[in-house]
Amino acid sequence: METITIKPGSKRNGITLTLAGGLGIVLGLVLFIGWPWMFAPGIACFALGAVSLVLGIAKQLEPHVSLEFSAEGLRFFHRRGSLFVAWDNIQRLDQPRVTQGMEQLTLPYIGLKLKRINPLLDAISPRLATGLLSEQRPLLMTAAAQDEELQTLEAALSAEFEPLTVNNERYRGVLAMFGRRCLTLDKYLGYHLYIPVDALDQPPESFVHKLRQLWQQRVSATEL
Repeated sequence: METITIKPGSKRNGITLTLAGGLGIVLGLVLFIGWPWMFAPGIACFALGAVSLVLGIAKQLEPHVSLEFSAEGLRFFHRRGSLFVAWDNIQRLDQPRVTQGMEQLTLPYIGLKLKRINPLLDAISPRLATGLLSEQRPLLMTAAAQDEELQTLEAALSAEFEPLTVNNERYRGVLAMFGRRCLTLDKYLGYHLYIPVDALDQPPESFVHKLRQLWQQRVSATEL
């Protein structure tokens, strides 16, 4: 199988924002230092330039490739590292959906439900696990909104700091926290792993369709 790579949409306009931000900062300094009566416009240019510069640098720090598909599985690249999921360890994949009132909302993620989380916990770096734990706070808030008995979710979150045993394998520290977080999100939202849609280079609906086809093809080829 030919290796397929996906470039993140979040990197778009990174250089443009960086250059515009730097120009805005310089213009702002010139205005409120060279012409004191232009202090207010100078401050505005400086503030907008600083925001643009930070956003532009953040975009450029994102990996050039967000996802890579090979014969063995898929790899998700993050600025803190990468994680690998084998095709035969995927049980289900789709866009997570939740019910809010009378409406069903689609979350801006691609969800992966795994058969076993042990291979993930055995390979993920503590640095990446820490980063994902921090970025998953919106998902936790969504999970809390789905739980009719909030105390149950609060107890699960409190247990994140305890060691975790999965399939007779014991994990401690940040790996245990990440493992428990995966299990909690799976319980309330239906998936263990969540890939943000801004890591994609196409609409999430078409991406899910293509990824599901690729996954089924690889699983079928392995079974032959």
